[in-house]
Amino acid sequence: MKPAPFAYARPRDLADLLDRLAAAEGTVKLIAGGQSLGPMLNLRLVEPDLVIDIAGVPELRRAGLEGGTLVLGACVSHADIEDGRVPDVTGGAMARVAGAIAYRAVRNRGTVGGSLAHADPAADWVSSLIALGAEVELSARAGRRRLPLDAFVRGALDVDLEPGEIVSAVRVPAMSADAAWGYAKHCSKIGEFAHAIGAVLIEPQRGRARVVIGAIERAPLLIADARPLFGGRIGPDFHSRFDARAADEALRAIGMADAVDRHVHVSVLARAVAQAARSGPVSEPLTEAA
Repeated sequence: MKPAPFAYARPRDLADLLDRLAAAEGTVKLIAGGQSLGPMLNLRLVEPDLVIDIAGVPELRRAGLEGGTLVLGACVSHADIEDGRVPDVTGGAMARVAGAIAYRAVRNRGTVGGSLAHADPAADWVSSLIALGAEVELSARAGRRRLPLDAFVRGALDVDLEPGEIVSAVRVPAMSADAAWGYAKHCSKIGEFAHAIGAVLIEPQRGRARVVIGAIERAPLLIADARPLFGGRIGPDFHSRFDARAADEALRAIGMADAVDRHVHVSVLARAVAQAARSGPVSEPLTEAA
């Protein structure tokens, strides 16, 4: 099947893009890597009046550091992160998440901003960047605003974007020196979307833990203060203190009634915790295929 007819525009810079968005009539879709929108167009799940190609907007491809914060333009690709073509403030954690996304062809084209704007619950960046405490920068002709990523993602395929507004950048804070990172996912086969995701950021010296359970039928579950999952405190022995029953109860509290589903998600989270304990912030991503 081929897409329904649509008009096409390729703006020269961010100002041109925002002007076109503000003036557009009818349904408008942005395309960068096209890894989600392309199939949706072909299947006629969406039939926009106008498609705006943002892949060539230079402001959206920039990456740099602002103090201890990594700022990634929305059109930075997964492969850019995987291959180290952008700065890193996460001890390799983001590069390893990127390297486990789908297949290399997808990583070459897919973009971090596009993934967040689409907000598929099973997408790697949605869960991992919430766990890392990232913010999104949103731009419109009227100005810019920032939101914590966990506030931006309101639900499955549902984000806080106003008309005429785009995701222009992602802001990722630097990990503390003692931080330990774990990220695990369960897939039907390697390269498929995940059925369960667990992300864990542990800071033992500060007694802090941040946990995300993703690939659920809503926005990822963020437990910003995850100490109750570790017996009430975080120390060097946090792995041995992980309480699977507390994680199960957190999932039950958001309405996950099926015990088998909860078991899968808690098991994947436990593997992320074990990974964090084993290897710290430079640990390899753990992807399990059924």
